Amino acid sequence: MHGHISDPEALRAVDRAAPMRQRSNGHVRLQAGPAHPGGATRIIDLAESGPSRLRFPRGNGALEAVLVNTAGGVACGDHFAIAIDLAAGGDLVLTTTAAEKIYRSDGPVSRIENHVSLSAGAKLAWLPQETILFDRARVRRRFEADLAPGAALVAAEIVAFGRAARGERIADGLFADAWRVRRAGRLVYADSFVLEGPISELLARPAIGGGAGACATLLDASDGAETRLDEVRARLAEVGAPGIEAAASAWNGHLAIRALSSAVGPLRGLIARFLAGYRGLPMPRVWQS
Repeated sequence: MHGHISDPEALRAVDRAAPMRQRSNGHVRLQAGPAHPGGATRIIDLAESGPSRLRFPRGNGALEAVLVNTAGGVACGDHFAIAIDLAAGGDLVLTTTAAEKIYRSDGPVSRIENHVSLSAGAKLAWLPQETILFDRARVRRRFEADLAPGAALVAAEIVAFGRAARGERIADGLFADAWRVRRAGRLVYADSFVLEGPISELLARPAIGGGAGACATLLDASDGAETRLDEVRARLAEVGAPGIEAAASAWNGHLAIRALSSAVGPLRGLIARFLAGYRGLPMPRVWQS
């Protein structure tokens, strides 16, 4: 027997329901490290699925990995995950080919889950380009790092709340971001940040964003990071720009920077200038294009 709906209100409810879609599931797993102590970092194993791909431009020094999302963005319940295992002495820079766009959702929440594991003496610079949230975007993002003694992690994330060039505001949305860093199995850094509802209106409040349209977080969880606080504050003053507020603090063996800006362009420029000086290395080439 084939059933049918005769109640007009029930029919309208069905029409209003969020449609079922085939969603993107992109996963990348990378193992990398030197073939011998002191050698160049190379790929040991690489697995890719869905629209997620890693590309490795030729260069000198650290192995550079560029993450590509062939789906063109994230939306409506998509799930993306990255897992990186860096062997002892490995040196890796991870970035993205372009800004990651989080499109509007009609209900489902997308998930982005990133996990890195660094063995003794390994170095990772986690430097994706900015994430742009569209109006009604809904996403939960998580970054977890497990560091062995002597491992070095520098991680930076920039988020733009709407496209400032188009005067876009986020009237409704969800952005949840959680960071967890462990050293030798002990939790040393935990940060949870959630904005839900009229995000642009919330950011306009002095106690939340003071009118900001973009924010950035930078974390250095390397040995000696805490001792560089005075240097970092001086560098921030040197590379600062009008309309950007940035501050640094250091505790528990690591150093963190928070920055707010009315637009993402100037903030991206500040982070790039700061990192180039702080690391003593140029930014990945995709940042410069």
